[in-house]
Amino acid sequence: MPATPLTRIADALLDRAVVPGYSKLGPALRRRWWPADPAPGSMAGKRVLVTGATSGIGTAIAEGLLDLGATVHVLGRNRAKTDDLVARLTAENRGADVVAEVCDVGDLAAVRAWAADFTGRVDALHGLVHNAGALPPERSETAQGHELTLAVHVLGPHLMTALLADTLVDGASAVVWMSSGGMYGAGLRDDDLEFTQGEYSGVRAYARTKRMQVVLAADWAQRLAGRRVGVYSTHPGWVATDGVTASIPGFGKVMAPLLRTPEDGADTTVWLVATRPSSRAPHFWHDRAQRPSTLGWERSQDPTAVGRFLAQVATDTDVAR
Repeated sequence: MPATPLTRIADALLDRAVVPGYSKLGPALRRRWWPADPAPGSMAGKRVLVTGATSGIGTAIAEGLLDLGATVHVLGRNRAKTDDLVARLTAENRGADVVAEVCDVGDLAAVRAWAADFTGRVDALHGLVHNAGALPPERSETAQGHELTLAVHVLGPHLMTALLADTLVDGASAVVWMSSGGMYGAGLRDDDLEFTQGEYSGVRAYARTKRMQVVLAADWAQRLAGRRVGVYSTHPGWVATDGVTASIPGFGKVMAPLLRTPEDGADTTVWLVATRPSSRAPHFWHDRAQRPSTLGWERSQDPTAVGRFLAQVATDTDVAR
């Protein structure tokens, strides 16, 4: 049924209550009123790149886009895993066009080299999904000396977007950043992007960089607005993935009966790429609806802090604002 004032109130209450909205109860209820599915074959003739595609939500995103007829480039760090995924998806989806891409998103030199090769092969991209993620148990640095979660969630995707921007099709493409509801618990730290201050926590680093992704996506939405490229950030809810069970085992064990499937976690991203809905700042989505990026009692993002953050990202990636 279409959304009504009553269902919109129910939807907002689910979101504010967190557990009902983020668990598998959310999509089970919201499917009764959320926007229609993309039309069958709506992505035929279109090309999408999905990073972090070799497991969990990333694989489910790739599968959802293939079901709609897209050509999907699946990007992973490990050649064997990426090739195995391509072989499986091709076998399970007769006629599917799946292309293996191998790159460590956290390695900025690798991103530059890969992007140069990719743009030599592909001149039109209709979707770019930043799904690659990391939640390390202790602080580590990449080849360029950047803290790992910052590099994988922020610097690498930002650089990749800049390098692939010319391939995005005006008025017909979308960029989606897979954030996390965990970002609500982290303010924007423009003064310590590398997490060198205080005791390091992988969970806190993850949340902080997921907050940064939301801010960065909003900036890219503004940058690409003139080309009518849709740019969004989203969170998948609480999903049963290997990352959750390995990185946060206590949470995974306690919440296991309520965790979403990877397909549920992928749904909004697939829908965003396929339908490119109109969006307003800060362009943050969950379960096919826009959500606030700050909680009711929090202040909105400080423009000065946002400016400092974006300037540092520009410096670290050598991408002019």
